[in-house]
Amino acid sequence: MNSDPAKRIYDIQQFGEFGGVNPSITDSSTYTFLEGETMEETFLGHMEGCFLYSRHWNPSNKYLADALAAMEKTESAWITASGMAAITCSLLQLCNSGDHIVTSVTTYGGTYAFLKNWLPKYNIEVSFVDITNLEQVKNAMRLNTKVIYTETVTNPLLQVSDIPELAKIAHNNGAKLMVDNTFTPMIFSPAELGADFVVYSMTKFINGKNDCVAGAICGSNEFINQLSNVNDGTAMLLGPVLDPLRSSGILKNLHTLHLRMKQHSKNALFVAEELQKLGQKVKYPGLKDHPQHSLHNSIMNNEFGYGGILSIDLETEKRANEVMFKMQQAGVGYLAVSLGYFRTLFSCSGHSTSSEVPIEVQKEMGLSDGLVRFSVGLDNDIEETFGKIKGCL
Repeated sequence: MNSDPAKRIYDIQQFGEFGGVNPSITDSSTYTFLEGETMEETFLGHMEGCFLYSRHWNPSNKYLADALAAMEKTESAWITASGMAAITCSLLQLCNSGDHIVTSVTTYGGTYAFLKNWLPKYNIEVSFVDITNLEQVKNAMRLNTKVIYTETVTNPLLQVSDIPELAKIAHNNGAKLMVDNTFTPMIFSPAELGADFVVYSMTKFINGKNDCVAGAICGSNEFINQLSNVNDGTAMLLGPVLDPLRSSGILKNLHTLHLRMKQHSKNALFVAEELQKLGQKVKYPGLKDHPQHSLHNSIMNNEFGYGGILSIDLETEKRANEVMFKMQQAGVGYLAVSLGYFRTLFSCSGHSTSSEVPIEVQKEMGLSDGLVRFSVGLDNDIEETFGKIKGCL
């Protein structure tokens, strides 16, 4: 693809209330009106440009939502207080009791737990499939299937979802495609590839500093209006609103995302290639022997690389813990969950971010007991960093 999400962000002009180059931060929970009729119309969602109460909308969140919609090339967006809020609110808005979801069995542990353990309580069925096996996806579809849900690059096995083909399968069956693009902002533009909705944990690469938790939902005006409806909108009624101060900070960080993604990708590719030369079992979409390397190349926005996430299989949890301890002591980065930070982070996925997935399911999907996921940082001298990694193996 030849899409330029970075340019779309930079093309937006957003000024502060008094002409500031940064939009003003509005820290009010409620807003005044000159007339009662205007308040009523705003409450019902009929009045553009007016704010009533910060759980509904606030100017700071609207600025960030507009920038994210531009980045994703969707009509609109909604800001949430976490990535999980973005995922759960979206799926609950789309599905009612008796409906069905098809999803990747390889997914973030919190998402897996919501799909597997929480939704069945409300009679919403979920089928877990190998998302890279399109025939399996097709065979899982039912008359009551409302959503195919996947991650662009799955956590933590780094499988690449064929967004255009998954969109065709969804739409041919009267369903929608929802894509979590947390691992690969700017690298992929799922909405341009056919996805109906794109969700993010902005906690990760988009914010890039691990100093807050936030999420986003990007989609059509119709869907965002449904989410924010005062009578039955899940984002409105469940109330996961993001604080305006945090929203303002993320908006500023969003303008450096293109530079950061390029550096994350450059560093991760170097580490992956060097680890492979050492004979390590490496998973990274940028390696030519990755099963979906060609697919990644065909649907990516080329200038942003293959992302900052890779994994190595150290086979046992004991071995993984030994190596991670050494790496932290050597200054490679931090033994910590999450990703997208400017320092390298690493964790043993099966015993941390994927621990909600039962052990037997981990084995079926190919998640090794000693799989270590790396979120490679913004190191200026990645060769020196790799030297430290090598010394710990």
